[in-house]
Amino acid sequence: MEAAGKPRLSLARIIEMNIGFFGLQFSFGLQQANMGPIYGFLGADEATMPLLWLAGPMTGLLVQPIVGALSDRTNSRLGRRTPYFLIGAIICSLSLFAMPYSPALWVAASLLWILDAGNNITMEPYRAYVSDRLSPDQKPVGFLTQSAFTGLAQTLSYLAPTLLTAFVARDVLDSNGVPVIVRVAFIIGAILSISTIIWSVWRVPELPLTQDEQAELKARPLSARSAISDIVGAIREMPAPMRQLAIPMLCQWYAMFVYWQYIAFAVGRSLYGTTDPQSAAFREATLTSQQIGAFYNFIAFASALVLIPIVRRLGARPVHAACLAASGAAMLLIPGMESKVGLFVLMLGIGIGWAGMMGNTYVMLADAIPPARTGIYMGIFNMFIVIPMLIETVTMPLIYQPVLGGDPRNALMMGGALMLLGAVATLFVQAGGRPERASGSGNLASAIPSH
Repeated sequence: MEAAGKPRLSLARIIEMNIGFFGLQFSFGLQQANMGPIYGFLGADEATMPLLWLAGPMTGLLVQPIVGALSDRTNSRLGRRTPYFLIGAIICSLSLFAMPYSPALWVAASLLWILDAGNNITMEPYRAYVSDRLSPDQKPVGFLTQSAFTGLAQTLSYLAPTLLTAFVARDVLDSNGVPVIVRVAFIIGAILSISTIIWSVWRVPELPLTQDEQAELKARPLSARSAISDIVGAIREMPAPMRQLAIPMLCQWYAMFVYWQYIAFAVGRSLYGTTDPQSAAFREATLTSQQIGAFYNFIAFASALVLIPIVRRLGARPVHAACLAASGAAMLLIPGMESKVGLFVLMLGIGIGWAGMMGNTYVMLADAIPPARTGIYMGIFNMFIVIPMLIETVTMPLIYQPVLGGDPRNALMMGGALMLLGAVATLFVQAGGRPERASGSGNLASAIPSH
């Protein structure tokens, strides 16, 4: 059976095509859970630490729109998208292997630039590949499956150092002060980054281009000039619902960047009474923040699966607003929580919000953009993620002391307020509303064949 000219995929094939996303998100999870502490181990200052996270948003801003535009115009033996995320995966694997061996702060920061470049080369072509491969009514399943793999991968990446303490003592340090358990976790990530993507493209290869698509590519061949022209034209012609997503994306991604940077430091103060990154208490706080991070990512994994039928029934817009509200409430409560068990309870809200961010926004985007320009609009949409991160990177050093009192707990409360504002802004986006009730298409079973 085909829909919109594309063969329908079974649930097993949709899962297999997203396994590569597991390896990609394991890499991101290692960054989120460990770069703040690694910078702390190497002597970074809390107030200026956001500047060391500049690699992610800068490489995303520069790389993803260009790679998205190029992938729209690529016609290789491997496909349109596959060459890009294979190259990106190789870069990621090499950088992950080298990161924990960093002898100095500048080396770690430089490797993060290379690692993020690899991640960004991979990310949007991968999302475009999923959009290309699936019929319209299966796209919510595809993107929410990606969200589920994000939660599962980051659960394991956050938990990896804690699990490794069964084999290596947590206080065994390399010569640079980085725990050995962190180094081993990064080596595992390097292996997963490349192997899972190879599996996905082998099991679910891209569809061949149609004759019309091939003719269009020949008429406008791949070049740097054509890519830049496409980006400028696509921004000028951006659909209104996509523009409306800019405000909720600003709020939610600024807030999550704050959370990743400061959660270990906030837990260190509230639960362990320490501000010293070199102390044993801070290493305990780091493990605790990784454990609760693993839990919220597991909640995101489970929530993404639960959200599939809910989004199909109610629409991505109201569901996403509710997800952001849950995350915002949790962030507001974290700084006052003095119980480890209580932190795990609050991770329910963070996990639900993270599932929405990784799935619902792309369902809304897919509703709003023309299929022929999926790659370029996926790349441009990443600007809605990295620009908020850039703003956070520049503004946090300015407000950390005078506005937030030099306290990471206040930074998390500010993040919570922004999440709630993002929830309100989401309700004004003119995409992702309640779906049309078509005969035979009102449930999850209609989107996934039974064979």
